[in-house]
Amino acid sequence: MKNISIKAIEVTLFEITIPDIVGDPSGFGFWYQRGAGTPQQRFALKIYADDGTIGEYVPPRARAPVVMAASIALGHLLIGKPALEREAHYQTMRNATKHVGDSGIGALDIALWDLAGKASEQPIAQLLGGHRWVLPAYASTIFGDEQPDGLSSATAYADFAERCLQLGYRGYKMHGWKEGVARRESEMIQAVGERVGGRMDIMYDGALHLKTLADAVRVGHTCDDYGLMWLEDPYNDGGLTIRGNRALKEQIKTPLMLGEMVRNPEQHTELVASGVTNFGRVDPDYDGGITGCYKAAIAAEAMGFDVEVHSCGPAMRHLMAALTRSNYYEVNLVHPRAGNPWHLPVYADNYSDELDCIDQNGCVPVPQGPGLGVTYDWDFIERHTIDSKRIE
Repeated sequence: MKNISIKAIEVTLFEITIPDIVGDPSGFGFWYQRGAGTPQQRFALKIYADDGTIGEYVPPRARAPVVMAASIALGHLLIGKPALEREAHYQTMRNATKHVGDSGIGALDIALWDLAGKASEQPIAQLLGGHRWVLPAYASTIFGDEQPDGLSSATAYADFAERCLQLGYRGYKMHGWKEGVARRESEMIQAVGERVGGRMDIMYDGALHLKTLADAVRVGHTCDDYGLMWLEDPYNDGGLTIRGNRALKEQIKTPLMLGEMVRNPEQHTELVASGVTNFGRVDPDYDGGITGCYKAAIAAEAMGFDVEVHSCGPAMRHLMAALTRSNYYEVNLVHPRAGNPWHLPVYADNYSDELDCIDQNGCVPVPQGPGLGVTYDWDFIERHTIDSKRIE
């Protein structure tokens, strides 16, 4: 048995700019707007083992100031501990965050899985017992905007859906406008359904923007009319209410997907077991990394449910490769005229989550190198670094 210990953890805060993508100062919201784009903060992790093995991970999404601070705090608990005992570290971090939530665990756990893959010279998917190396993908739009050449109308969403179909995508999911106006959301679903319905799977993510249960019922009936594959996080209930979503299920036919706002395997399992969601939903960045997600996913699979992995990135691909009941890889957040804000310019290889990342069959590959199987461009990250911290 390989016996290596964690020697140091390095956390780096860096800044990127994506043309035509702007965001609010908090880093919680992004949208399309023609121009140079606004600076966005991201962070990167390296975990050093005493034998020279390095586990790496760069979370694709924002919220860096919040998640990075949590990861730094938790990193102190791992120094000097056995590098390959991921379950012990997961339990330690869960216990330490019981009052503040699990979001800081994900990046550390994924970097530990990357380290384990490199130490054993295997991809993470193989360590998990993965059974496939290509994943069917759906295009998942960024939120609507008011730009004349953007996703500013129902017709624009339908045009983009047709373009995604022509590219080879098998599914298309709409994130509508953040104002959550039920009539406008329904018109968008109708336009997309009439344009590509029957030729590709269609999904709608309310992202908790619809204000009321009544709004969710109204939009749900439109989803019914066009045979949507699922209605996700339908209204502003925090994504958590059992009785409210049960009431919604009783009034519409479209399957519901809840779970994006749930942060640990126990709550995920309770949500599925309660019967108010038709799909499991897990997110490696926020749900305790690959370790926490795999626990939740296997529990849902054991009850006969499909489990969809939220968002895109190499960790998401490896996790999905190991799940037997997972339908689609989510390529988000894509736009007809801008790059994907969740695909960062931090790869020194050909890894991509841009709109054109799929093959002719509408699939993406699972990286097959050791660990995450990607090569990060640390020169790029260092050139754009604004802060860093080393724990040892």
